[in-house]
Amino acid sequence: MPAFWDDPAAAQRILKEKGVVERVVRDWKEVSRLRDDVATLLELAEELEDDDAAAESREKLEQLEAEVRALETRRLLSEEHDALDAIVEFNPGAGGVDAADWAQMLLRMVTRWAERRGFATELLDHSDGEEAGIRAATIAVRGPYAYGYLQSEIGVHRLVRISPFDQAARRHTAFAAIFAYPEIDDTIEVEINPADVRMETMRAGGAGGQHVNTTDSAVRLIHEPTGIAVKCSAERSQHKNRDKALKMLKARLYQLELDKRLEAQSEANAQKKRIDFGSQIRSYVLQPYQQVKDLRTGEVSSAIDRVLDGELDPFMESWLAARAEGELEASG
Repeated sequence: MPAFWDDPAAAQRILKEKGVVERVVRDWKEVSRLRDDVATLLELAEELEDDDAAAESREKLEQLEAEVRALETRRLLSEEHDALDAIVEFNPGAGGVDAADWAQMLLRMVTRWAERRGFATELLDHSDGEEAGIRAATIAVRGPYAYGYLQSEIGVHRLVRISPFDQAARRHTAFAAIFAYPEIDDTIEVEINPADVRMETMRAGGAGGQHVNTTDSAVRLIHEPTGIAVKCSAERSQHKNRDKALKMLKARLYQLELDKRLEAQSEANAQKKRIDFGSQIRSYVLQPYQQVKDLRTGEVSSAIDRVLDGELDPFMESWLAARAEGELEASG
């Protein structure tokens, strides 16, 4: 209908919802097809005593189980803002240079998870640590239900290992935090009074602390009423960095309004106050044994290398299931 595009924002919202529904239908059809294939192969294997058909049916059955688990997880992503893209921040806490290095490892972990899913990532801000790692970093993760999944990572992550920065090779504990916010699209309006926003500019630094820009292109925006500050140094253009920083600020303010609507800050946001002992959501132990344990859900993995390489789905699925059952004090 010609009138459909009279309201572009509403049209985009409907098209986005249409895309979500189409993905659900497509996934369900794939599961149904796999189910029929497995049933056919099992019948052949039994009637003809065909070992090849039996082996293929086992492979198809494993694929079917994976697809069913994916559908079940998708069902759990039912909160209002789960389908949105995400802005994710990484900050070191207690632990000195080990914490800065740990924050960079978490940045890589989440980026690798996104790559595994075929999601797009964009580096919005990055500040190198003095000796190693990062002082802070912010990325955008864009893909179906990115924010829904990444809410499971909000909070303090604890690392125990033999420090590569300790000449005596002693075991150190380091902490770093991950925060995530929904990246709002054009269908969501967040009003900001320009008089409430103060802009600071600075020189953007590249890897190793080298200044790659000859102008002060990095931008920090401070929202005076709330004290929220965001920084973007992804572009060489100050104007582009300001636009992206404004979008980041809107995402933070939108999250703040969501928290107010729920009448309480989430447990994840409360943990932002301290990034040290007693506030972690997940523990990663490399020595004296190897184990990753989520302290909220009890999910455990001994495959720590795979987890650090982005194999986060079991932890995310457990968190989403606990949220659906109301077993978490608050959802991120």
